[in-house]
Order: sequence, then structure tokens, then C-alpha cells
Amino acid sequence: MDFDFLFCGATVFDGTGAKPFTADVGVRGETIAAVGDLAQAEARERRDARGLWLTPGLIDAHTHSDAFLLLEPMCPSKLAQGVTTEIGGQCGGSAAPRLNGARLPSDWEAQTYPPRPGHAGPGPNWGTVADYRVCLEAARPATNLILFAGHNTIRKGVMGDAPRPATADEVAQMARVLEQALDEGAWGLTTGLVYHPGVHSAPGEVLALAGACARRGGMYATHMRSEGDRLLEAIDEVLALVRATGIHAQISHLKTSGRANWRKAEAAIGKIEAARAEGLWLHSDRYPYLSAGTDLDIVLPDWAAAGGNAAILAHLDDPADARRIAAALDASGRDPREVMVGGTWAPETRPLSGRTLAEVMAAWGCSFGEAAVRILRADRSRTGAFFFGMCEDNLLKILARPWVMPGSDASLRAPWGPLGRDWPHPRAYGTHPRFFRTLTERLGLPPEEAFRRMTGLPAHAFAIPRRGLVREGFFADLALIDPAAWRDAADYAHPHRFATGVDTVLVNGSPVLMGGQLNPSAPRRGRLLERA
Repeated sequence: MDFDFLFCGATVFDGTGAKPFTADVGVRGETIAAVGDLAQAEARERRDARGLWLTPGLIDAHTHSDAFLLLEPMCPSKLAQGVTTEIGGQCGGSAAPRLNGARLPSDWEAQTYPPRPGHAGPGPNWGTVADYRVCLEAARPATNLILFAGHNTIRKGVMGDAPRPATADEVAQMARVLEQALDEGAWGLTTGLVYHPGVHSAPGEVLALAGACARRGGMYATHMRSEGDRLLEAIDEVLALVRATGIHAQISHLKTSGRANWRKAEAAIGKIEAARAEGLWLHSDRYPYLSAGTDLDIVLPDWAAAGGNAAILAHLDDPADARRIAAALDASGRDPREVMVGGTWAPETRPLSGRTLAEVMAAWGCSFGEAAVRILRADRSRTGAFFFGMCEDNLLKILARPWVMPGSDASLRAPWGPLGRDWPHPRAYGTHPRFFRTLTERLGLPPEEAFRRMTGLPAHAFAIPRRGLVREGFFADLALIDPAAWRDAADYAHPHRFATGVDTVLVNGSPVLMGGQLNPSAPRRGRLLERA
């Protein structure tokens, strides 16, 4: 038998940005064995791919699936888009290294996980990256994962939620934890410098950790200190760090948040392009939507959010503090029409998912601050939210840059099981076909350039060996797509809708999606990927 799987007569986009060509592609074991005229070859399974596009498996450059892969290892929302590799541990929050019982982000913390093999009781009960890796291997995910170590997760493990700069000794402890994580398979370091406790870190703390990461060959990805009022200063901080350490860096979900900051797009892009021309290894990702998605408690004033979730709940439950929080939110100038409730947890709040805070205010007859406090208190500060404060023209300017790739900024989802109870941002189900159509239909870029951004570019930017291209000897991560049907279907009112148009997906040679349907009988060969 020549091949295990053979695509016949496909229009091949090879991930380099070159013009597509017609070819047969043969897969043997986990790798692409041949590309060319294979009409006389024998195969255990053949797929007539005439009229369809064959591409490298798509790489989601910014995700939060690390923990959820243990709950839903089939990864349906990503496979339906053609995604075969996710880059997780982003925004400073990773599933590991989780030391001293460090609290996970609220949507992860709300779930119950399978016990770590050899340990009794439900999870999360892993600690190090090595522990997490054992859990992931036991789950046998359908997709590949690149895991970054999150600064906030490491910081919590070393110094809890202390709302202050780290001491020199604490920075040294964090560096040792990071180095162990890198030795155990983490790809690099991420920061989320608008979130607690990372918001309290001094630039020197981040610089020291990035330096330790660079010395072990790791990368750096950052949700910067500001994406709005101090956007340009935040970019300057990143550039200074890259110049000082030589680390390869990724600016996460590049955007200009808040109407007053929309005018900064050209200057922000200019700073990055000047740095790239200088020789810095710097790329970015962006989701093709105009709303951000995070926890609703991001709106809390700093004094109310400092100290972590226990401190937040204490303030929300104290009537005087709750009134003070509400007054601060009412005076903040935030437009309640631009804040939408996402995932909720309490019977009182469940009907609010998909409604703006303005609608909630009208229904409850209260102010913005009072509505936010009441929701957060009922949900024990676990409410998800979408924030509409971005400019469409700037979105297109950013997506037009050849160094920008798609990152969903989303965990995997499924319409069933424990993940089906949530109300995710539609980007969890639709980022990649929407990114493709934005580039080709709105920006006029050719399909081969769009696929380069989704495959070859992230493989190059993150130095992922033997992936991102349709090339002999590369791993057989492949997506077969019907170009007429490939579209996103999820929206804010119906977030659990699968993308359409992906016919077949192979991950490490295994056909985990066939005929547009998940293929649970196929072996799941996804894995934690290693740096070269």
C-alpha cells in the first residue's frame, strides 16, 4: 500500500503564498509522503478533492484552550474551522505551571476536570507543566497544542494575588519556575498586563522574566499594558524589551480600544513596522471582530479588583463597598450600550446572556454600576462579557499588514457537555473563515496570501518545525475546504454555531473530521508540540 490517505486532484494552497496548483497529496503515517501526480498509487482511503482546496492545517495563533482540551479533547469548534494547532497559555494565564493552588481564570476554574492519572479526586489537580502534560496525553486531544507559560499564573504561584511590585527575590523565584516550565515543554512566556496581578508588575519584572526566557530559546507573547489610552507607550515597552533581550515576540490581538484612541492606529502600526525594519522579530495577531471578550470584572476599579477573586467577592458582598463600586462605574464614562453580557452562572443572570448592559439597566430600572455589581455578585465574579469599542477601518488597516495572522483569543467550545452551557464570543467558532473572507472579499487580497497568514506565517513566526506547509516530509496537518461554503455562522445571539465548508481535517495523518462531520472513530493524535 503506497499511502494511508490520498487526496486526489485538489487545488493546493501550500502555505507559502505561492499560486495554488492542482496535485494529488499522499499521506503515510503522520507525514505528507508525496505531492504530485499520484493517479496510479494505491491508498487505504482516497478522497476525490476535485473542486476543493487543500491547505495546511490552520494555526490559531492566540487561544485559551489549554484547560478545556482536558474536557473536550475532540476540539469541535476548532476542527470545524480547519484548525489543527492552537497556541495557548495566552494573556498571562496558562493552565500550567499552577503552583500552590494558584487560581485559574474564572471560566476554567468553574469546571471539574478528570483526575491526573495516578491521583485520586477531580481536577484541577496538576501543578507543573510536566503534570499538565500527563493530563493532556491521557485526554488524547484531536488537535496539537503549543503551551506558553503565563506570567500571571506564575506570579500567583509565587506571591499569590499580592497587589504590589515583586521583590528581587520573588522575581528570581518566578524566573526559576519559568525555566522549569520551559524545560518541561512550555514554548515561552506570555503576559496579560491589564489583568490582576500582572497589572502591578514593574517593567523590570517582565524584562527579567523575558530575559530568562530568551536565554532558553523561548518566545514572548503579550497582552500589553494598554490597548487604548496608553497604546503607544505600551508598544514602546514591548520594543524596549525585545531590543534588550533579543527575544522573538508576538503582540497579541493588536487593536485601538475606545473611540478617543482610534486615531492612533497609523502610529501604532508605524512603530511596529519600523522595529521590524530594524531587524526585530515581531509579529501580531488579531481576530476579525469589533468586540473584545473577557470577564466582566475587568470594569472594576483597581482598588476593588486588587487581591484576586476572594477580595473582589468580599467587596461585592459588602453593601458599602458595593455602592462605592457602582458609583465609580457610573462615573467612569463607559457606554453601557457597548458592554454585552456573555457567559453567566446564576439563575438570575442566565437570561441576560447576549444582552447589553443598557438593556439590563432598562429591565431592572437601575444604573450601569448597579447592574454590573448585581450581575457580578450573583455570578461570584465569573461573568463573561463582550466590549464593543473598536473601529472597523482600523480593523481593516491592521488585517492588511503582512505580519498579522489570525488569533481567535478564544477557548475551544462545543454546543454540548460542560462547555455547551457557556455563552462564548462568536470568534470561538468563526474566526478563521471570517478572517479569510475579510482578507479576500474586503481587502482584495488573493486566497494564497490569506492562507499564508493562517498557516505558513504563524509556523514561521513561532518557529514551529515541519508544520504550516504542504510539503513532503512535513506533518500531515491538512484541511480540505469547499471554497463556496466556507463561512462563519456564529453570532452574538447564537454563539454555538459551527463554521461551514470544511470537508476533511487530518491531524498528524489522522482524519478526525470527514465529510464535514467529526470522526470519533479516528485515532486522536494531537500532542503538545516541542520547540526545535
